[in-house]
Amino acid sequence: MEKILDLSKKSICITGGAGFLGTHLIRNLKSRGANNIFVPMIEDYNLVNVVDVKRMLDAAKPDVIIHLAAHVGGIGANMARPAEFFYDNLMMGVQLMHEAWKRGVEKFVAIGTICAYPKFTPIPFKEENLWEGYPEETNAPYGLAKKMLLVQSQSYRQQYGWNSIFLLPVNLYGPGDNFNPES
Repeated sequence: MEKILDLSKKSICITGGAGFLGTHLIRNLKSRGANNIFVPMIEDYNLVNVVDVKRMLDAAKPDVIIHLAAHVGGIGANMARPAEFFYDNLMMGVQLMHEAWKRGVEKFVAIGTICAYPKFTPIPFKEENLWEGYPEETNAPYGLAKKMLLVQSQSYRQQYGWNSIFLLPVNLYGPGDNFNPES
């Protein structure tokens, strides 16, 4: 059984911390004693670029990384720019996880997407359904890029014993969300 982290003694880096989920997560972490939270801003760090990933890790010196950052958009954006959504999400996640492992980051949490599930997944969704088909075509590049973080996380845990997990929340929405169908 894994021990619970004392958040008051950890340096936590939250990519995407200025976004919808990130702002809610930071509020929750602070209420649980976290007081050293680093949020890399896109204007300062392009996480698709490995040089910026390394520079961000140098600045944050994290014990824990919660990777929420993603290039996201509605169905229209996914259909218009599938290559961007695939490349950006794959590269920022894969490089960040690899560099975090190389530096001995204590815990890595990768956030997935419901878009990784097959197009014809029975409802309610179950974890065992994740690999039973191709995702919905309109957002498959995004969903598959995020799904590869699950593969990477499991591989690093298996080979290196690294404490990395992949969380797959359902669709999220609420106060503070962006409801523009293009973005």
